[in-house]
Amino acid sequence: MNKKLRIKPPRGGYQPMSRRHVRTLSYAFLFVSVFGLFYVFSRPTDSLAVPFEQHAAYMNDRRNVDNRFSKASYDWRKAPFHNRPASYKQLPKGKPKELPKIQYDFQEESRSRRKTREARRVAVRNEFKRNWASYKKLAWGMDELAPIAGRGISSFGGWGATLVDSLDTLWIMGLKDEFREAVEATAGIDFGGVVDEFGGAISVFETTIRYLGGLLSAYDLSNEKVLLDKAIQVGEMLYRAFDTQNNMPLDRLYIDVAKETTGNGFTSDSNICFAGIGSLTMEFVRLAQVTQDPKFYDAVARVTEFFDRVQNSTRIPGLFPIWVNAFNQDMSFDRTFSMGAMSDSSYEYFPKTFALLGGLEPAYEKLYRESAPLIDKYMLYRPMLPDPKVGEELLYCGEATAVSTQGDKPLLNSEMQHLTCFIGGFFGLAGKLFENKHHVDLGAKLTEGCIYAYKTMPTGVMPEVFNALPCPSRTECPWNQTLYEEKVMDNSYGKYGDDLETVMKELNIPVGFTALRDKRYLLRPEAIESVFVMYRITGHEEYLDHAWDMFQAVKKYSTTAFGNGQIVDVTDAQSGVTPEDKMESFWLAETLKYFYLIFSPHDMISLDEWVFNTEAHPFKRPKWEALVVQG
Repeated sequence: MNKKLRIKPPRGGYQPMSRRHVRTLSYAFLFVSVFGLFYVFSRPTDSLAVPFEQHAAYMNDRRNVDNRFSKASYDWRKAPFHNRPASYKQLPKGKPKELPKIQYDFQEESRSRRKTREARRVAVRNEFKRNWASYKKLAWGMDELAPIAGRGISSFGGWGATLVDSLDTLWIMGLKDEFREAVEATAGIDFGGVVDEFGGAISVFETTIRYLGGLLSAYDLSNEKVLLDKAIQVGEMLYRAFDTQNNMPLDRLYIDVAKETTGNGFTSDSNICFAGIGSLTMEFVRLAQVTQDPKFYDAVARVTEFFDRVQNSTRIPGLFPIWVNAFNQDMSFDRTFSMGAMSDSSYEYFPKTFALLGGLEPAYEKLYRESAPLIDKYMLYRPMLPDPKVGEELLYCGEATAVSTQGDKPLLNSEMQHLTCFIGGFFGLAGKLFENKHHVDLGAKLTEGCIYAYKTMPTGVMPEVFNALPCPSRTECPWNQTLYEEKVMDNSYGKYGDDLETVMKELNIPVGFTALRDKRYLLRPEAIESVFVMYRITGHEEYLDHAWDMFQAVKKYSTTAFGNGQIVDVTDAQSGVTPEDKMESFWLAETLKYFYLIFSPHDMISLDEWVFNTEAHPFKRPKWEALVVQG
């Protein structure tokens, strides 16, 4: 007989519950209901948000949108290449090394701390969503949204820079529907030509970090094949910038000329900035890894060999100047050395490319180890402040100028740029990667310098460019009022007379700063980038509060009807001051992403698993697996 499990009724048939049982169940139901309501209403609210406990699952959800290879008006895979190398340099072979751990070993956070952090994360996410809704409605497919006029702008090729640049931010923030809609739109981009207003030319650097970097990162995160297809299109186009007699890349690529089947290709630039020639490495390395096409690695490996060869023949041996003669492969003529505009990202890529290659190419470690001590020696300075104790914890980075007399110490220009604020995270990350505690400490002090610049300005936002008075020593630096006044007057160039009080009032300079050459804030990410990196490295929770203060200040003074605009004057704290009608794609791709990530769980885009390009696009780091990544 087929036996089945049967539930027998109690003896004596149906027996009603006693009053005590009823009362007990009622109390239990009431307790569960109250607790459930408390849990629901105590969590950060966001009606469209992916539940936070489900976010990790979404990050691993790799359902393809549409794997069509979208057709373009021109197939860059078939474009001519007139100066093809006799052989290609291959990706390093072998398994990745076990590199030192970068992220702090975070412990479980308290319930109240989690609640605060998640509420801040929702606030950042809502700001992104507000911007994205405006972009979708008013500038869909355009490079930028004009946040006041409410219209689209073409600024980087006309291919939808904000669309592509924001793909990985959409994924990371858990905006599933918006991501898939954006992928469908990206699949339809025609990289076969460039819009007319650009004169037929594109910036190789900007196109690489925003478009190629954005596509590769979104592919790494989502595994959407169509994104890899588009990355290959863009990579093949950009590869033509290396079609020169010595295979050094161009600053600008003329699209129509690159398609010509006759001729000798291009002539290398006799004057190209260091960032322009050296900041293509990570993107081309990653493209080579996912496609297994060696020509992409070969292209940037030749540039790295050039850097390695000439590093000790510059005006400050070990450092790289702003301007490079790519035609002659010469860096010996320029006297100015900077970690700011036109140089920054090439230095940034030394430790990051080392990590991306699993530590298998020593040239990148060598380039960092030989340049970093000289950056510390010649460019970093402690600012003189009224409270010397505050100054003990701060560092800024200026520029160094080589003097004509051989052997003389380079001159320091104390001008600090917001762009240079990346250097805190740069030293912190590299210090962990190469096990150099002094460099981690430098990273902390440089980050504190940028935090101080934010807090000191009337709006709570750091300006684009400022000057401070360098201390003669990092250990002892008493306040010198006379010297400070002289420097302020010198930097005013007599524009407001010779009365210090009048000059200070007209310039609205916080005490300790000697000049604010550019008072704007351009929605830049570099300061919050370093705050994020140093938080992930050290685990110090005060970074979370600094980040929140920065976010609130930026939001307060940059908000427009349709998005966020560049702040005209960070010393003007009057409410209602109209921002500039400009919102570059990095506001969504970098700035809001870093604000979001610092308030996210620590394992979201771990620095031990991912490495960010200079546009904040995370690439997957190889770790204890074959370096070959199947596309």
